[in-house]
Amino acid sequence: MSEFFKQVEVLRWDDHRYYHQSRINQTLHLISAVSFLVAYGLLFIDPAAAGIVGWLVGMVARQSGHIFFEPRTYDHVNQASDEYKESIKAGYNMRRKAILIGIWLALPVLLFVSTRLLGLMAPSPGIEGFVHDTGLMWLALGVGGVALRTVHLSMLRGPLCGLAWAYKILSDPFHNVDIYWRSPLALLRGQRLDPMESSAHQGRV
Repeated sequence: MSEFFKQVEVLRWDDHRYYHQSRINQTLHLISAVSFLVAYGLLFIDPAAAGIVGWLVGMVARQSGHIFFEPRTYDHVNQASDEYKESIKAGYNMRRKAILIGIWLALPVLLFVSTRLLGLMAPSPGIEGFVHDTGLMWLALGVGGVALRTVHLSMLRGPLCGLAWAYKILSDPFHNVDIYWRSPLALLRGQRLDPMESSAHQGRV
């Protein structure tokens, strides 16, 4: 177990230092994390609502931070090119994210065209039913996306890495709140990028 949690910490540290240098991105991740925690609670009450909150708030805020605010130029902090970081990323790099987002956007269209979703589900009536079914599909996409990448990583880098990544992803909302709650304050002080100059960032930011 010690090796497992060591792998989780390595994945978390690499994710933070490589992909979360922008204070705006960190702040959006804080918003995203809170919304995912709400979605976790909704899973026990209304799974469809959990899917809607997770994707429309959590994923939109999270991926907007990466796409619009995170530097994609040469990373002088870590002395690494964007191409290198994308090639070694354990989770969803920008290319994989583009595919996932494309599927996410296509699912409501597919449901609108075929309310029975090609015979896979019984349609719910009205606008509320459409929203409900969309939320369930988005929830299934999120679960499937994590499961698929976990299996893929397990095949590429071993089961330990795959399971550690899955644990990291599922626990990210809690971890992001813990490490990014100060980011809005830093942003208000005019700090656009996290200096990441302290060794204390290792394992805990």
